[in-house]
Amino acid sequence: MFIKILIVIAMLAILFSLFRALFFLTTEKQSSKTVKNLTWRIGMSIVLFVLLITGAYFGVIEPHGLPAVDEEAMQNQSKPKPM
Repeated sequence: MFIKILIVIAMLAILFSLFRALFFLTTEKQSSKTVKNLTWRIGMSIVLFVLLITGAYFGVIEPHGLPAVDEEAMQNQSKPKPM
């Protein structure tokens, strides 16, 4: 549960940085603050991605897979039924 809270906090920080950059883009003439906030957002996104991948690799995060599909049942459904 702790890891999920950290992921949500990281995503909220990324969104905050994105909207802060948008604010500076629309209000300031110089774009140095915009570039700095977008750089932070990219850095936080990369760190979050790496943490998600390493967490899944070491078993801290268990990804949910797609449900198993029965190939034979799928083939039987696609064939036309004889009349």
